Amino acid sequence: MGKRIVVNDKMQKGYRYELSAPAGRNFDPEFTPELTPRQMLALGVFCGKYMTDTRKEFPKSWFAKAKLAPKRRDCSLNYFGVAASQPLSVWREKGWIHPDDPRGWFHWYCRYYMGRRMEGEDQRQIKRWKAMRRHIRQIEQNCEPGDFTCRRRQRQALLHWAYDSRKT
Repeated sequence: MGKRIVVNDKMQKGYRYELSAPAGRNFDPEFTPELTPRQMLALGVFCGKYMTDTRKEFPKSWFAKAKLAPKRRDCSLNYFGVAASQPLSVWREKGWIHPDDPRGWFHWYCRYYMGRRMEGEDQRQIKRWKAMRRHIRQIEQNCEPGDFTCRRRQRQALLHWAYDSRKT
């Protein structure tokens, strides 16, 4: 049996899950994120408001250099300084939110990274992650290498999905 986690934050009360893999290891071979959750938070994602009430669930080190907004969203905290995500209400309408991860894909990724595995849901989320590759191709086709002013919203969106668009 792995370690059991109990979550009590603004979106979940008494949610429990078990870690069955070592943190940051034993990922599905088709899932090769370029950034860890800690790196993403330090770079600046989700206008600084995504994980502000989840500090008890995840390692303190993730938040040591995280760019978090104290009150409202602040998209200047994003690495590329632009808004690049749809509201959670849109994600809910489209059926992209799993009840176990009410904040969406990044929520799933943080828990997956920590070692939670959910048959079926892991495959669904990995498939969604792989679909983001089309944005990499669009940047490669339309931007000069190293021109980070080109397609900043797409680049920021890629960061939200653990792709390091600074390499493109």
